[in-house]
Amino acid sequence: MARERAENLVREVADLYGAGLQRVLRLLGNDAGAIERLARDDLVASLLLVHGLHPHDVHTRVRTALDTVRPYLGSHGGDVALLGVEDGVVRLELSGSCKTCPSSSVTLELAVEDAVRAAAPEIVSIEVAQPPAESAGVISADSLFSRVHANGQQSGQPAGNWFAVPELGELRPGEVGGFAIAGLVVLACRVGDNLFAYRDHCPSCDRSLAGAALHRRVGYPVGDAVLRCPNCLAHFDAVRAGARVDGDGHLEPLPVLVRSGELSVAVPVGVSG
Repeated sequence: MARERAENLVREVADLYGAGLQRVLRLLGNDAGAIERLARDDLVASLLLVHGLHPHDVHTRVRTALDTVRPYLGSHGGDVALLGVEDGVVRLELSGSCKTCPSSSVTLELAVEDAVRAAAPEIVSIEVAQPPAESAGVISADSLFSRVHANGQQSGQPAGNWFAVPELGELRPGEVGGFAIAGLVVLACRVGDNLFAYRDHCPSCDRSLAGAALHRRVGYPVGDAVLRCPNCLAHFDAVRAGARVDGDGHLEPLPVLVRSGELSVAVPVGVSG
């Protein structure tokens, strides 16, 4: 009996919130700018979604969500296109991506999955279509979500966990810093306005990257940035998914996105310090 009363109380409170939000939208009337600002606020948008009051349809929400992660995908040499949304299924086409690093595909999975599901929680599944042609050596688009499925995404288990790390915002352009996130030591750097994060591990010498610094290569344009391992002096492209520029090897990138208004880093399941 007590449980039933509690459930009824929660339901009544939720209905009250829904009625209040509906009244707010009605009072705003034709003020499209104000309604759009509400829709762009993560917290308000989530409440509007819960009560079926969001002003944008699912197709628009998914397209906008993909636009927010497209710059991040571009840093990995990849891109995403929305083919359609039908019967709760989002169909995407992922192209490009890192040519040598399987861990880079996991960062794309996490970024795309998270953005789409946050914008459209009502979707049932995400399908990835194969582009017409793939260059040799490039991770195929239909394999980008294979790690998610292997890690149990289809059974409801996440492929990775997101952790708020607002301290990343304190990094200045050209600065490199170390952060402990869920027991994992992460190296983060800022190049211009963009933040990049990598696991603190040099694949060349198998040692920590603590003390690494950003450098601009001679003859390269402004915006070029490589991380130099302080131990073996191997150089890695900080902007393009951590690919080594003077030999074989690859840093392990981690997604950095703004989630619910906070800078956050995703740590894939099974990755630990």
